[in-house]
Amino acid sequence: MLERLYQEKNNMGKQKTHQSAAKRFKVTKTGKVLVRQQGFRHLLSKKSKKWLRRKKKFKLITGTFAKKIKRLLAIK
Repeated sequence: MLERLYQEKNNMGKQKTHQSAAKRFKVTKTGKVLVRQQGFRHLLSKKSKKWLRRKKKFKLITGTFAKKIKRLLAIK
């Protein structure tokens, strides 16, 4: 009886990953948060090639926004 009470007390729920955040953001091995840049979906022919090359790269997210994203992704 005591063992069962002990197990129920220590059986806490797990934190789940926020799926929409998991699809949009990537966390590197060192803990940096990366995101794809906006504006790269349609009407690309009228945009300059220099602009398109810049937009292909991932953008680094820093500060408190990165902390919020890590919390959504269940990363300490």
